[in-house]
Amino acid sequence: MPTSIPPESIAAVDAAITSRRSIRAFLPTPVPRETVEQILAVASRAPSGTNTQPWQVHVLTGASLAELSRRVRTAFDDPEERARHTEEYDYYPAQWVSPYIDRRRKVGWDLYSLLQIGKADKQRMHEQHGRNYAFFDAPVGLIFTIDRIMGTGSMLDYGMFLQNVMVAARARGLDTCPQAAFTQFHRVIEDFLGLDAAKQMVVCGMSLGHADPDRIENSLVTEREPVAGFARFLD
Repeated sequence: MPTSIPPESIAAVDAAITSRRSIRAFLPTPVPRETVEQILAVASRAPSGTNTQPWQVHVLTGASLAELSRRVRTAFDDPEERARHTEEYDYYPAQWVSPYIDRRRKVGWDLYSLLQIGKADKQRMHEQHGRNYAFFDAPVGLIFTIDRIMGTGSMLDYGMFLQNVMVAARARGLDTCPQAAFTQFHRVIEDFLGLDAAKQMVVCGMSLGHADPDRIENSLVTEREPVAGFARFLD
């Protein structure tokens, strides 16, 4: 039988959730393998339909992390090569409408304002986006994949698993950045990891490590709608 959670534990869980942010600059401080294994073990308690547990995780550090980053960044920096790569699935809507486009624009310009990147500065925008593929200099890069045979519901399960990874990392004083940017270069990733592209799909990547407190981009705190803005209570 589940037991009640003491107030101090509730506060700790709430703190881990509410302090989670997308960190875009990391320190080189190593993260022990045992810590990553602990995080993934905790995260695996995420619910999944009929306990299918559809997540598969590829943990990269050291030379493997550097080489995957190099290969993806090479494709990203070549306009002709980049044009040959498309996303695995539709993460964003085909047509943007309010309020979603407004929120998207705001977070983008809030970040660029902190970095002093102007709207016309395409090269610096390219460089900033390209930092995704270096995992923002994090010492651990995670690539998440799923068997193509799984259905849409398994992606819901996967989202809960990813959230667990990020919250478990925060509980250990670590930070993360989930990155859908990797899906565009799934063919590069599949080749590097030796995946059977007919059977496995790249879901996303994630940076994991210690946030660099001196980097201005890490001061960004995104806004959230109040509960009244998205919830209806019916008696």
